[in-house]
Amino acid sequence: MAEWYYNIRTKEVEEGKQSLASDLDGPFDSREDAMRAPEIIAERARAWAEEEGRS
Repeated sequence: MAEWYYNIRTKEVEEGKQSLASDLDGPFDSREDAMRAPEIIAERARAWAEEEGRS
């Protein structure tokens, strides 16, 4: 099964690790999820911040 990554420097989706790990977010299970990486990461950050605020 292919792994998909979002390159934060180029803002491109890559199949497999084609760039430096420091430039990649992922892996994601699908190309579509990798394309939504900035949105997914923002959602996770909001949820984490809310959870931390309740501690």
